[in-house]
Amino acid sequence: MQLNKQLFAALSLTAFAGAAQAADEVVVYSARIDELIKPVFDAYTAKTGVPVKFITDKEAPLLARLQAEGENTPADMLITVDAGNLWQAEQQGVLKPLKSSVIDANIPAQYRSSTGSWTGLSLRARTIFYSTERVDPKELSTYEALADKNWEGRLCLRTSKKVYNQSLTATLIETHGAEKTEEIIKGWVNNLATDVFADDTALLQAIDAGQCDVGITNTYYYGRLHKDNPNFKVKPFWPNQADRGVHVNLAGAGVTLNAPHPEAAQKLLEWMTGEEAQGLFAGLNQEYPANPKIEPSAEVQAWGTFKADSIPVEVAGKRQAEAIMLMDRAGWN
Repeated sequence: MQLNKQLFAALSLTAFAGAAQAADEVVVYSARIDELIKPVFDAYTAKTGVPVKFITDKEAPLLARLQAEGENTPADMLITVDAGNLWQAEQQGVLKPLKSSVIDANIPAQYRSSTGSWTGLSLRARTIFYSTERVDPKELSTYEALADKNWEGRLCLRTSKKVYNQSLTATLIETHGAEKTEEIIKGWVNNLATDVFADDTALLQAIDAGQCDVGITNTYYYGRLHKDNPNFKVKPFWPNQADRGVHVNLAGAGVTLNAPHPEAAQKLLEWMTGEEAQGLFAGLNQEYPANPKIEPSAEVQAWGTFKADSIPVEVAGKRQAEAIMLMDRAGWN
């Protein structure tokens, strides 16, 4: 009888220890590819001892999974790219509004949800790129000017189906209104040198190959190509420096509404906005830290500095549906 009591006590202690360990772990649904996020989680585990388990998929399946799982979700955090996707997650009710003085101190308000439901972790400029062989940068000025006649047959664009272009268009609507923005987008479409591209990498390679002279892409795609080929004949140009600035978007994260371990998830999210994690985000994918106190990588710094658009990035989500309809009307496939 005494042995049975001792055995029961030992089993109870084991179960308690297992529950405590499980309570400390964080489960993340991530739309970032593994090699861009695993080193961040590994660094956190090494620092704190808290294990981070993550499942990688595209944005839409992850959101659908969170909605289907509801209160039974194992996910404590969602990481995804583009403020439009984060805003959609917030609207679908799968993210938990947070109050965090740490995040507020580390990340500027324009790169956070106004409700505290998500925060940016790394930034990317969606800027103009040009051929160093066929374009004098003095020809370039603004996104809007790419609609001018002198760029006819010289412009490359990625498909309008990609959220990055939807967000850019949304901020143009916020700045100019729908009528003027539609006029700009129609000008871009009229100036296309070729059909739209499925991805930014192919677009940049087309500029290098002479298929077109200018295009609009995210900076980190250029960073990857330039790192592999320092003689890549394409460079970035920072438009709209005399007015609103360069369009900047982000990758970001939020704690899920039904997180099993919300406190542990918030601690991880707060850590990801700090110095160590921000340095990792900057170096792993040639992105800009969302925390302005942290310097970009040396390669990114070599591209020069620019004034960024001050419009809150959540506008990209609020005007996403309007942007999609406008792009369709303008003939941007």
